[in-house]
This record gives sequence, C-alpha cells and structure tokens, in this order.
Amino acid sequence: MRLNVYRDLLKLGLPIMIGQLGVIILSFADTMMVGRYGGGALGAASFVNNMFNLVIVFSTGFSYGLTPIISNHFGRGDASGVGRMLRNSLVVNALAALALMLIMFVLYLFVDRLGQPVELLPLIRPYYLVLLVSLLFVLLFNAFKQFSDGITDTLTPMYILLGGNLLNIFGNWLLIYGNLGFPEMGLLGAGISTLVSRIAMLLVFVLLFMSARRYRPYKEGFMSSRINTEDSRALYKMGMPVGLQMGMETASFSLSTIMVGWLGTMALEAHQVMITVGQLGFMMYYGMAAAVAVKAGYHHGRGELQGVSDNVSAGFRIILVMAAMVCIPLFIFRSQIGFLFTDNAGVAALVAQLVIPFVVYQFGDGMQCNYSNALRGISDVKKVTRYAFIAYFLVSLPAAYIMGFIFNWGLVGIWFSFPLGLTTAGLLFYSRYRRSIR
Repeated sequence: MRLNVYRDLLKLGLPIMIGQLGVIILSFADTMMVGRYGGGALGAASFVNNMFNLVIVFSTGFSYGLTPIISNHFGRGDASGVGRMLRNSLVVNALAALALMLIMFVLYLFVDRLGQPVELLPLIRPYYLVLLVSLLFVLLFNAFKQFSDGITDTLTPMYILLGGNLLNIFGNWLLIYGNLGFPEMGLLGAGISTLVSRIAMLLVFVLLFMSARRYRPYKEGFMSSRINTEDSRALYKMGMPVGLQMGMETASFSLSTIMVGWLGTMALEAHQVMITVGQLGFMMYYGMAAAVAVKAGYHHGRGELQGVSDNVSAGFRIILVMAAMVCIPLFIFRSQIGFLFTDNAGVAALVAQLVIPFVVYQFGDGMQCNYSNALRGISDVKKVTRYAFIAYFLVSLPAAYIMGFIFNWGLVGIWFSFPLGLTTAGLLFYSRYRRSIR
C-alpha cells in the first residue's frame, strides 16, 4: 500500500480529530468545573449528559448520511448538487430535531421515575431543559459540518468547534462560579453556557457559507435549488440507519447509566469521569473513521474499489496505533485520573478500577468505528441497524445487568459489558464490509 494513502487520510482526518478533541477538552473542562462546584452537581450532570449524549450521537449519525452523498457529488464535480443536498439536509435535520426534542420532553416528564437519587432532581430538571433547547442548533450545525467534511474542507469546522468550545469554557467560568459580576448559577450556568456556544457556532458557519469565496459554487446551487422529496428521502434512507446504529451504541452507555444510578451518587460520579475520559479514544477513532468514510465515498463514486480497500485498511491501522497511544498513559496513571475531577478518594478509586475494562474495549471500539464508516462511505447501511441491535441490546445491556447485579460486580461489572458489545459490533461490521466489496 502506498504511503500517500496514509498521508492523505491523515491530512483529511487530523482536522476532524482535532475538532473532536476540542469537544473532549470541553467535556473534561465541564466535568472538572462542575465537579469542583460540588453539591451533587457532578452526579446530576452525569445523568443528564448521558441521556442527551444518546440523542446527540443519534443526530450526528443521522447527519452523517449527508457525507457520502456530498462526497459522490464532489467526486463528480457537481457543485450544484452539493449545494442542493445541503439545503435539503438542513430541512431534514430541523425536522429530526423537533421530533427528538418532543421525545426528550416526554422523558423529562418522567425523570423522577427513573430511580435516580432524589436529592439530585432539583439540579437535574433545569439543566435538562436548557440542553433540550440546544438540540435544534446541534443538528443544524451538524448539517453544515458534514457538508464541509464531504467536500474535504475539514479545517473550517475544526476552527469553529475549537472556538465554540473556548467560548463554552469561558461561559462556564462566568456562570458556574459567578465571576466578573455574573450570577453564580452552578450546573444551570454550565447548561446556559453550552446553549450560547451552540448558537454561536451555527451562526458563524452560516455567515461563512454565505460570504466565503470557497463556498460560492455550492452557495449558488443552494440558493437556486428547492426542497424536494427525492433528495430528502435519499438523506433519510442514508442517515436513519447510521443514526440508529450510533444511537444504539450510545444507548448501551446511556441506559447503563440508569443502572449505575441504582448504585448511588459515588458510582454515578465515577462513571461520569470515566465516560469523559473514555470519549478521548472514541472521538479520535471516529475522527479518523470519518475521513475513511469520505475517502471511501469518493473512490466508490468513481468506481475505484481498490482505492476503497486501501483507505479502509489504512484507516484501521492508524486507529490501532491511536488506541495504543490512548491506553498506555491511562493505564500507567489510572490511580491519579480521578483526582483531576474530584477530591473524593472513593470516586478516584472507582475510576482506577474502570480503566481496566476501558483498555479492554479499545480494539472493539476502533474496529466498529472504522468498518461502520467504511460501510457508510460505500452507501451500504441497510444492515447496520440490525447489527447494532444485536451487539448493544442483545449482548451489551443484558451483560451489564448480569455482571453488575446478578454477579454482584457492581460498577466494574457494568463496564465489562462494553467490550462484549463493541467487539461484537466490530466483527459484524467487518464481515459485512468484506462481503460488500467482493
């Protein structure tokens, strides 16, 4: 395999990864700042963030349906088609956002029946509502980001994400603790800061799209086209299976959080810390895997199956190297990680135990990221939902309950279910990919 395959993948994927790492930095900062505030804020944030992570990951996956379609138009030099698909994607994503907001509001009405510590409910409710409002802006931003990635302009969304994250962190400092004359709002302040940053990132992308010279060919197609059912249906057929696949994966973590809540506030806090740390690997892998999807879509649109195969294989090798880079320092410093987020020695000790199952599931996580995105790139997403259901609902969630509560392994037992689900998913996606490119 030629070295330029690795070079081109890294050139495309590194900005996506850096933007994703910016999200991780924000998540680290959020968790640290909320954890230092105390008063149960970290436990409440753990519950709400994990509930919304499910929706946000689903919506991100749904928007990913745009990327291979854009890549195919881009590979054929069809700038007008690119703009037309972006316009339809914005409408489809807005409708999806409204549906998701309604579902999450219904869940909010029953939040006191999910078995969470009763003392956290006054913190959970207002924070939940603010994040609910922000969902619309997340989905609209996703549409612009996937458009930009699809035309291989991965630097622009990277800069916007990093800028938005810095704004969010500064807003946290103002509103959580009440600095510079702002009111001290605790966890609710963190939610308001998140909402403001998400609105700002969308507005910046809209302004750039309407004014930047490099987007002019696509803007013409965007402005001259109309919303039509054919394009909307194509986006739905591509995006829904990917969204469900990613949503089911996140659901195995989010629904496990409900089980973790049965173990008490300390377990919730340790779970939140390790979920935050664990996102480091996932976001890196998915950043590179997103580049795999773009390159696979480009070559697939041109009928170059060898180009598809070369990029998918190179992407998996790069992800394995990343997995080693993540796991080695985390394992060495596992006893110190928890103290970055909290002064509670009990929570830090639980975090150290969770590093072991985290290391175990990195191979499966990298594998499922790479090959699910390879399938997305070649527009073979019909069966990914079925495979995700098997891996995460028939394997991972039952295993979490069995190991956590029947075997009485507690929080560590719940976490050892994740390697089972992720590796199962990776093997199923790999098998489907091999059949698809023959």
